[in-house]
Amino acid sequence: MKRTRRSAAGIAAVVTATAGLLAGSGLMATSANASTTYLGTLTQNTPVASTVPGNGDVNPYGVAVVPRSTGDLVQGDVLVSNFNNSANQQGTGTTIVQVSPTGAVTQFAGINSHLAGCPGGVGLTTALVALRSGWVIVGSLPSTDGHPDGLSGPGCLIVLDSRGNVRETFSGDGINGPWDMTALDLGGTAELFVTNVLNGIVPPPAGSMTDSTANEGTVLRIVITSTPFAAPRRLLTTQIGSGFRESTDPAALIIGPTGVGLGRNGTLYVADTLNSRIAKIPDAVLRLGDDGTGQTVSEGANLMSELGLAIAPNGDILTVNGGNGDIVETTPGGQQVTAENIDLSTPGGAAGDLFGLAVSLDGRAVYYVNDGNNMLYKLS
Repeated sequence: MKRTRRSAAGIAAVVTATAGLLAGSGLMATSANASTTYLGTLTQNTPVASTVPGNGDVNPYGVAVVPRSTGDLVQGDVLVSNFNNSANQQGTGTTIVQVSPTGAVTQFAGINSHLAGCPGGVGLTTALVALRSGWVIVGSLPSTDGHPDGLSGPGCLIVLDSRGNVRETFSGDGINGPWDMTALDLGGTAELFVTNVLNGIVPPPAGSMTDSTANEGTVLRIVITSTPFAAPRRLLTTQIGSGFRESTDPAALIIGPTGVGLGRNGTLYVADTLNSRIAKIPDAVLRLGDDGTGQTVSEGANLMSELGLAIAPNGDILTVNGGNGDIVETTPGGQQVTAENIDLSTPGGAAGDLFGLAVSLDGRAVYYVNDGNNMLYKLS
């Protein structure tokens, strides 16, 4: 089912404008074949800094590289969102830290846990983007006690200015447990691609060992305004993916479609976590309809409950496994060309340690978080 907030004429106008911007930016061109793997060029795996802020929040999830300096944001710094509070309760983290490439850490934002406009409260997820206009957008999937029985609402997307102040929230119209996000930054507008993992999920009774499962995870494309001096407005929401498997989990709170990354040809790649699968949704930036669970790019083998996803400079798909400590490079054609263990916190890699990842602005490094030791790392 397609969800929109504008008329057909309004949709056509947005699509036409987006197509023109994409053509002008070169984003419609296909990526060239690389003679070597991207990960093969990265030989150093080094810790950058702890991601624990002053209030003790832990469990780093989202990672985003700042594209332009403005306000408190410094170009090239890395933003990291925390999912847990100091008591290690999932779905209760309220902070975003900013880490410089040299390891200096500041708290960029501390959000009120009872934020108005965010149904259920605040628990910051892997959904985190920073736009050139200075706006930072982060997802919230809240819980009252860190357990599936405490899932307290559909959450929201929280819009912060370049000083870390909350300026707007987006909720409803398909937003239901926003779990991860990527963006196409077009200057005056931006397209947000958001996975949602609470559709069809019913919180289990307290103490229950039975998980709630559904095949109703979705991907939304949300078009917003993005200018430096006016809070973003939500213009158009379209459901472009659906039917992804999702489930509550005592150890992980919720599992469902996680990482998303936009290829240069406008294809959106989705980490179908519970199926150890990378899916693709063609024409994601322009399509008007729902592509269901998309087309399978690659499945199984080195992919093991992958979580974070990013697009390498050569166009390949980078994913980090929730089932072990591996990072995997997969071509758009589906060939898994590299898999290596990068979990330095646990020999051999621990299940679920690695979440968000992002490529540096110059393309020469990958930043990723390890929630086993609450650290940001850099592959270079």
